[in-house]
Amino acid sequence: MTHILQLDASARPGLAGTDAHGSLSRRLTQRFVTGWQARQPATTVTHRDVGGSPPSFIDQRWIQAAFTPPERQEPWMAEVLAESDRLIDELAAADVMVIGAPLYNFGMPAALKAWLDQVVRMGRTVDYDPSRPDDPFTPLLADRPRHAVILSSRGGAGFEPGGELAHMNHLEPGLATALAFIGITRIHRVAVEHQEEGGERLAASLAAAERRVEALIGQLQEPFQAHREAAVMA
Repeated sequence: MTHILQLDASARPGLAGTDAHGSLSRRLTQRFVTGWQARQPATTVTHRDVGGSPPSFIDQRWIQAAFTPPERQEPWMAEVLAESDRLIDELAAADVMVIGAPLYNFGMPAALKAWLDQVVRMGRTVDYDPSRPDDPFTPLLADRPRHAVILSSRGGAGFEPGGELAHMNHLEPGLATALAFIGITRIHRVAVEHQEEGGERLAASLAAAERRVEALIGQLQEPFQAHREAAVMA
């Protein structure tokens, strides 16, 4: 059974086209998840709305707790790390992450960065071995294939790879770098542009993005279906 972790990071609570001032990235994540479940009804979903309920920012107590070896941890440290543990457990359980992330000031929303800081954690999602100075880090979520689908929205245009503003887009590259560091390297990206301009260009960009989402569902479901069929025949 496939399990999806849906993360929505937009500050806008509704869906574009349905709610006033609704979110385009939330519209794409909703389309992906409902489209996936329509083809695979047994799929389960955990929805984490980091835009509506942002995770805590890490602070000195979090850092002290996270970098204290388990055998030396004090009782209060478990409480400090409880939120991080929940978020990591959700991530580790997922086969597919669906991340709705608007481009805010050339990067990811602060709420999504807070989530990322909570889940990139020594001993839980990555290990460090100083005896291997040439390659000291071991990603702990590389134990099985996981996919991350980044569905973004942008006010302007030209932020795609090869675009004239690609060098100013730190959203998808930043997410991909951090996720690969903990072992999630199968990254897929779809974006809507021209949000500030609106009109026909926005409508065309949204329609193209939704077509790409539908195609991506089919592309990603093939290996999961093959794995299930192999397991039945085994």
